[in-house]
Amino acid sequence: MDGSSGLSGESNPRVTGSVSPLTPGPEEVMRYRSPLVSRYASREMAFNFSDSKKFQTWRRLWLWLGQAQRSLGLPITEEQIQEMEANLENIDFKMAAEEEKRLRHDVMAHVHTFAHCCPKAAPVIHLGATSCYVGDNTDLIVLRDGFDLLLPKLARVISRLADFAERYAEMPTLGFTHYQPAQLTTVGKRACLWLQDLCMDLRNLERARNDLRFRGVKGTTGTQASFLQLFDGDHDKVEELDRMVTSKAGFKRAYIVTGQTYSRKVDVEVLSVLASLGATVHKICTDIRLLANLKELEEPFEKEQIGSSAMPYKRNPMRSERCCSLARHLMTLIMNPLQTASVQWFERTLDDSANRRVCLAEAFLTADIILSTLQNISEGLVVYPKVIERRIRQELPFMATENIIMAMVKNGGNRQDCHERIRVLSQQAAAVVKQEGGDNDLIFRIQSDSYFAPIHAHLEQLLDPKSFTGRAPQQVLKFLKEEVIPLLSPYQSKMDVKIELDL
Repeated sequence: MDGSSGLSGESNPRVTGSVSPLTPGPEEVMRYRSPLVSRYASREMAFNFSDSKKFQTWRRLWLWLGQAQRSLGLPITEEQIQEMEANLENIDFKMAAEEEKRLRHDVMAHVHTFAHCCPKAAPVIHLGATSCYVGDNTDLIVLRDGFDLLLPKLARVISRLADFAERYAEMPTLGFTHYQPAQLTTVGKRACLWLQDLCMDLRNLERARNDLRFRGVKGTTGTQASFLQLFDGDHDKVEELDRMVTSKAGFKRAYIVTGQTYSRKVDVEVLSVLASLGATVHKICTDIRLLANLKELEEPFEKEQIGSSAMPYKRNPMRSERCCSLARHLMTLIMNPLQTASVQWFERTLDDSANRRVCLAEAFLTADIILSTLQNISEGLVVYPKVIERRIRQELPFMATENIIMAMVKNGGNRQDCHERIRVLSQQAAAVVKQEGGDNDLIFRIQSDSYFAPIHAHLEQLLDPKSFTGRAPQQVLKFLKEEVIPLLSPYQSKMDVKIELDL
């Protein structure tokens, strides 16, 4: 689908980040404020779920409906259309709140408020429509625009990590399975494991975004009966009305069948891909936290940043911890639309309204900040090669034993005799490491044993870490070339944005 609702937050700045936590006024400190908005999320995403965006979109939907109805022959004047168009942003929020308190109906409160500033257009505002005409269609516009904000951010994270993977494609590092030392891999290859999941998320978000349709002009139970009456039974005009409004909203297609609402399975699909993104980010940032403990890799650390109030030496991976914390929240949100979709009786119930106000906005706001934070992390990752090399030296001798046995056999040795000698030396070296806290001295023991004299001159070559990384460097380059770069192509014009976090 193409286009947008015609509403936007701020222009896309060169540098963007979370909203600066403004000093709250006396009244604000007495009320709960969601930290997703007050502390974390970008201005653009916060605006996307704002009352201003919501109610301006309602008015645009009434305008588009009036325009389409007029063009199809209903007695609506150009003056009425112009009056609505002139008052799209002229919203008296105080009056709307008072009307809602009186009427106990948010849509009718805004119909009255819009009509108050559009007295000539008042008779035709919301003509033939039900509340979900503005409510559900606005939600679909906001979801689409939310994806449009998230997708370039995710693409930038992928781009930054792709640069990182290419830079360190050949740098050997100790691989882990079960968080126990395993065979060697490379720093870049490990980053490609992160990238592969992120690329899956990008494709999933694109699919969910493009699968969204407009609810359109369907009436109270989705039958379009009220519009069929307005057009004196002309089915073609009712279908054309639906098509015209759908097009004005920037959608290519509308759902052919709906109840009073669009199917709440749509919300399940939307939050499923966001929850899946949360799982990916949690995994990546957990890896970074573990590597920070090993002192092999660190997230950016500001010059005056404090890691601990009690321990001045600490450099806590607080950004990665924040991502994990918020990602867990994002992953749990999928349960809400799942349960809501399962209990939508017949054409609709209203027990979906209150929770959707919370979970849909929170999912996008949370995804927004974890992507901004992960971009900031990926733009400043610090690798410590010497620490990585030291850890390899501690483990590589054990991994090299098979290569040493093969080299001895090539020089006339007996495989079983060589295996037994290395087994004994390996256990002695392991005892030094585990019981005495010393360094792995297996190679020194092999160098001191005359039995291994035929290969002493080749030990350095046999212990070259790059000979243990297999095709990891080649895999990195092939993966970036064939999968990552083509995936990022549509986002090239939005890559030049650097993230600076305020917190």
